[in-house]
Amino acid sequence: MWILVAEDEPAMANLLRQGLEESNHAVAVARNGEEALAAAETSAFDAIVLDVMLPKVDGIDVTKRLRAAKNGVPILMLTARDANSDVIRGLDAGADDYLVKPFAFDVLLARLRALSRRRDNPPMQMLEVDDLTLDPAAHCVARAGREIPLTATEFRILEFLLRNVGRAESRNAIIEAVWGFDEEVELNTVDVYIKILRDKLDSGPHRKLIHTIRGYGYVVRA
Repeated sequence: MWILVAEDEPAMANLLRQGLEESNHAVAVARNGEEALAAAETSAFDAIVLDVMLPKVDGIDVTKRLRAAKNGVPILMLTARDANSDVIRGLDAGADDYLVKPFAFDVLLARLRALSRRRDNPPMQMLEVDDLTLDPAAHCVARAGREIPLTATEFRILEFLLRNVGRAESRNAIIEAVWGFDEEVELNTVDVYIKILRDKLDSGPHRKLIHTIRGYGYVVRA
């Protein structure tokens, strides 16, 4: 699944990101409500793990704005508050589920799986373009049936581009999706990783799939 984690506490955000990635999910991290809204408007996430007490725009208002914009992405709301009134506010705002801190991580994973099953359009299990396939669950990439080993960062970049196949993504969007909003990553770092991916995926007799949008970023298309 392609998951947005909106959490302002660095330790909790890192814990969630690490755990989700170890469970073969792709993760983007937003540190405040404004970043969460911007990310949800520009990427088709399979789910959002949303802390209620976010700075700038809190989780309740983030949920209300997404639902007002007809964005039906499943939202799992996190909070340290367990009063019934807080649970009701979150669910009435449009959240799909509610989890009180502290929680067991495997419970969070189970809640996300349940949200995925309830979706009208469940997340794709296999991402494909031309003869390139990426299996998020198995963390496996293959071209023309031949498995291609990728590092964790290379895999996340490719998965992001494949989840937005045919759509040009800026270097900044790639950085935010792969490294997170709070990481200071140079734009040319993206270019370095794209070159590595091209060497692994587009070399030899294969048709070129990773295309440069000059002055902007990259797109994957046949």
